Amino acid sequence: MSVASPQPVSRPEATASVNTVNAERVLVLDFGSQYAQLIARRVREQHVYCEIVRHDITAQRVAEIAPRGIILSGGPASIYEDDAPRCDPGLFGLGIPVLGICYGMQAACEALGGHVGRAEAREYGRAQCDVLAPDSIFANVPTTTDVWMSHGDQVTTVSADFVPLAKTATCPLAAVRHRSLPVFGLQFHPEVTHTPAGSTMLANFLCRECGCNGTWRLEDFAQLAIDSIRQQVGQGRVICGLSGGVDSAVVAALISRAIGDQLSCILVDNGLLRKNEAAAVIEEFSDHFKTDLHVVPAADRFLDVLAGITEPQEKRRRIGRTFIECFTDEAAKIEDARFLAQGTLYPDVIESGAAADGPAATIKLHHNVGGLPEDLQFELIEPLRDLFKDEVRQLGLNLGLPEKIVWRHPFPGPGLAVRCLGEVPG
Repeated sequence: MSVASPQPVSRPEATASVNTVNAERVLVLDFGSQYAQLIARRVREQHVYCEIVRHDITAQRVAEIAPRGIILSGGPASIYEDDAPRCDPGLFGLGIPVLGICYGMQAACEALGGHVGRAEAREYGRAQCDVLAPDSIFANVPTTTDVWMSHGDQVTTVSADFVPLAKTATCPLAAVRHRSLPVFGLQFHPEVTHTPAGSTMLANFLCRECGCNGTWRLEDFAQLAIDSIRQQVGQGRVICGLSGGVDSAVVAALISRAIGDQLSCILVDNGLLRKNEAAAVIEEFSDHFKTDLHVVPAADRFLDVLAGITEPQEKRRRIGRTFIECFTDEAAKIEDARFLAQGTLYPDVIESGAAADGPAATIKLHHNVGGLPEDLQFELIEPLRDLFKDEVRQLGLNLGLPEKIVWRHPFPGPGLAVRCLGEVPG
């Protein structure tokens, strides 16, 4: 199929100001890959802000977002099937650099005149890759390097507009680039650690092809979040629910840094926390951060509603509903509270199907996403909504939280109950 000549999208210049995120944004189009979130994390490790969006996002919407680059993720489908997920072919005419990974490479090559077929044998594991063109995304990569393959299909032919960049013993087109469009494809996965030079390849794409300067820093994010919280809250009071987990602890620490004693925290002790966990949270947020901390003893109430329940999603619903009831009762005792802070993270938003441009499928319910009753009259504050878990942990350390809280194992409280097989014993 034909693609219009590139029409460069107007993109703001990179700055170290509040426009940094918008100036250096990369989109990952998710085709159902188990690695989509890993790709986004690897991009952020290069200090470039990255978001995951649905695979069929329109070229018009992408032009409105004006990212520096686009990455097409892998996926489990076969592109030659009638119902295979495809991207908007108009993406390739925007003048925005595109990197297709595995299925993403196949989707790009097929859209631009190539063909994809079944490989002679499904390939899963390390492969030796020979670099044919040691420039562009292969700059500073050894001419022979290990890569991680995970595919049953591969590009069999490309149009004359493509140039082969690398090959393996079983994959003659292990990497390609378009001659006139800023489109690149890798059949292997540069985002996994089993591809040793993968981070170099991603850095080359981001810096050499997308023109990113790597200006996104977690420290800058924290200060922007603090400034935003102060502007949003003014002289108001914020309530934050502490669960005993990392996310809520970091939210409370961040908001405490922003507005000090205008923060009230509520810890619902549901009887499902780990040993001494409630005491550790009480100590940290009473002595260190000196917040207005309210503790609700509710173990019997939670165990009663879980009696006889074995199905995980039903446990999740009951725990969430009971938490809201306990939390709401206690929040009503706090005067002048107008804002509610939640520890929603970026994976929560993606997996709950709540991202505006993100994948629409709901992988799981989440108590922080769409779980509040309509009559709970608070304005939401979700300062961690754009961060991954590892970024939240680092932010917690930067804010002065002790390692025993920052590095605790996930799934506190309700999460442990959901993952307890069978009925939760009283």
